[in-house]
Amino acid sequence: MKRIGQISCYLVFISGIVYAGITAAGLLSLESPDTPIADPYFSIMEMLSILIALLMGVCLVAIHYSTLSDKKFYSLLAVLFMFVTICITSIVHFLILSLSTTPEALSIPWHSFLFSFKWPSVVYTLDILAWDLFFGLSMIFLSGVFERRSTVRYLLLLAGIISLVGLIGI
Repeated sequence: MKRIGQISCYLVFISGIVYAGITAAGLLSLESPDTPIADPYFSIMEMLSILIALLMGVCLVAIHYSTLSDKKFYSLLAVLFMFVTICITSIVHFLILSLSTTPEALSIPWHSFLFSFKWPSVVYTLDILAWDLFFGLSMIFLSGVFERRSTVRYLLLLAGIISLVGLIGI
C-alpha cells in the first residue's frame, strides 16, 4: 500500500507540473488577456483536472491505510472530503469536455450561465464548492494525521486554510 501511495503522490506532482506547463502555453497563446484559453490547451487541462483529482484520492486512501489507529478519524474525514471533491470536479470537467460544445448545448440561450468559467455560472460555482470548501476541509483534516511540528502538517493546514479563504470571493 505504501508503494502505491508513493507512486500516486509522485504522479500528482508530475501531473501538476504538466498542468502548469499546459496552462502557461495556453496563456501564451492568447491574443488578448480577455479571451479564454482555447483548445487543445483547454481540453488537456480539463482531462488533467480529472486525472489529478483521482490520483489525489488514491494518495489519501493510501495515507489512510498507513495511518496509526489514533489518527484514522482524521484521515478518514480527509478521504471522505477528497472523494466529494473528486465527484464534483469530475462531473464538472466531464460535462465541459463532453457536453458544453455540442450544437444542442451551444444553442441554449443560457449556455454561458451553465458552462462558462466566468462568474456567475453553474460549473464555476460547483468548481469553487469542490476546491475551496471540500478540498480545503480535506487538507485540514489530513494535516491532523502528521506530527504536530512537522512541515508537512503546517503545509497541509496552510493549503486547507487558503482554499477555505477562496470562499470569500463568492
